[in-house]
Amino acid sequence: QVQLVESGGGLVQAGGSLRLSCAASGRTFSSYNMGWFRQAPGKEREFVATINWNAGSTIYADSVKGRFTISRDNAKNTVYLQMNSLKPEDTAVYYCAADGNWLGALKTRERFYDYWGQGTQVTVSS
Repeated sequence: QVQLVESGGGLVQAGGSLRLSCAASGRTFSSYNMGWFRQAPGKEREFVATINWNAGSTIYADSVKGRFTISRDNAKNTVYLQMNSLKPEDTAVYYCAADGNWLGALKTRERFYDYWGQGTQVTVSS
């Protein structure tokens, strides 16, 4: 069992930056590939970024590539999402998720993730 708690969301103007954090507790954090997803009002949850267990590999959604960076600190049991050049269309609830198949390929579909946080709201004003 893994518990995930996101933080760092808030209100920011377009062009600004935020850094989201996701703190994990429970089983060994380094045994999970981690992902970030988001859900805007009236839309389905969508993939944002994922990172493998040792931070050696990442995948980004095209919509955030070049603006967002996913990273992790296994010593702190935390995964981060640095978001730069934010746009109003980035407004959403952001969720982190853990994939226990840590030796498998990185996943961009939410059905492959075993544990989810409660989410943190990010609002970008124009």
